[in-house]
Amino acid sequence: MKHIITFSLFALLFSATTLMAQQPDIQYFRPWNKAGINVFEPAKSAPQPEFTGIKVRIGGAFTQDFQSLKSENKPTYVATSPTNAANKNFLYGVVKADDSTSVTLSGFNLAMANLNLDIQLADGIRVCLENYMSSRHHSEFWVKGGYIQIDKLPMFNNPKWYTDYVRVKIGHFQPNFGDMQFRRTDAGNAMFNPFVENLIFDAFTTEIGAEAYVFPIKGLMLMGGMTSGFINGNIDNYPDAAVAPAVEPSQKKPSITLKAAYDNNWGALRFRLSASMYNNNGSARNTLYAGDRAGSHYFMVTEPSNGTYAGNKDSGRFTGMSIGNKVNAIMINPFLKFHGLEVFGSYEIIKGRTNNERNGSERKFNQVAVEGLYRFLKEEQAYIGARYIQAKGRLVAYTQDITINRLAFAAGWFPTKNMMLKGEYVTQEYKDFAVTDYRNGAKFGGFVIEAIIGF
Repeated sequence: MKHIITFSLFALLFSATTLMAQQPDIQYFRPWNKAGINVFEPAKSAPQPEFTGIKVRIGGAFTQDFQSLKSENKPTYVATSPTNAANKNFLYGVVKADDSTSVTLSGFNLAMANLNLDIQLADGIRVCLENYMSSRHHSEFWVKGGYIQIDKLPMFNNPKWYTDYVRVKIGHFQPNFGDMQFRRTDAGNAMFNPFVENLIFDAFTTEIGAEAYVFPIKGLMLMGGMTSGFINGNIDNYPDAAVAPAVEPSQKKPSITLKAAYDNNWGALRFRLSASMYNNNGSARNTLYAGDRAGSHYFMVTEPSNGTYAGNKDSGRFTGMSIGNKVNAIMINPFLKFHGLEVFGSYEIIKGRTNNERNGSERKFNQVAVEGLYRFLKEEQAYIGARYIQAKGRLVAYTQDITINRLAFAAGWFPTKNMMLKGEYVTQEYKDFAVTDYRNGAKFGGFVIEAIIGF
């Protein structure tokens, strides 16, 4: 599989421009190539291509990484099992006991690939089907989700009030929570992210439901959504009484998402500010911060010695918050662009718990991320940038907050609008983890080079 995907990557390197030239125009659509950078929700008021019949647009993304990352920790001895005396707190890749505090993981990572189908069904109505062809978590073909987006009502002669001000989205999709989702890497789709990886607390999931949008005045968007609260379909019944060790029964309540965003230009200055809320008051398994089915592009850094590529897919991120039963999250995102200078921020407040914790005992987490970029050359074909992230919060059975800090420096170049090459130097450290945790005193650092195609 790896050799097939890698060969496909280089083949498409030479054919992506031709493929793009043959693609049909889709209405109310965010491009999958460089043109989609700094596009958030597809514009409602912008001129749209004329509908001349059903059109199918085949798009894809391919990403290949080379990494050289050094991990280290302070591995307090904990036996792997009663019959295995090896220290389970050694890091992945350690092969000698006298080298247990550090290990360098270098080489080509698994190439990741996406396949996207966008279909214009009718005037103002399109369908999107997103798929993973190869990813760290699922090496087999895997459907991410699909949805229908309705920006016009041709069956009712396209009433102007709906065309100008309203949008409805229905299906199995990523809830529109926060703006970081528009800059994150999703398996092979790494075109929109100026860095190699996503945030440490990575807000991403897919759920079944609907969202309604209103665009009342220029630059303002309001959205409300309701989804299932599960990453997959679920028709199960749950007992009315709690099953030990839970202190309350499992529930199946919907997730509610609200968002407001203001986005406008004053000459060369663009300013956007968004605020989002996601709330679920009871789910047997909510995955807002553990829902990525593709995996990280930092392979196996600060992972335990018995880890696997698929089983430890979120290297460098943190998914051990244990808030799968109840979660309430708020994300605020400012964005500023002036000529080539670009600043993006993210501030998150997260509260949640498991159903083993009593109501009212929600633990708290927060995350702050700031990134600055300067894009230059003709049509901003190159950039340099830096990003700082701090994520902290209270884990189950902890009496103090843990903290994870990351600092990354990146540079990138777009040879064409369908091709991207970027490199990143990153350092990350873990603080205040228990001495029996393999992340106690852990840190990693090094560089990653990434080649991307998107069309």
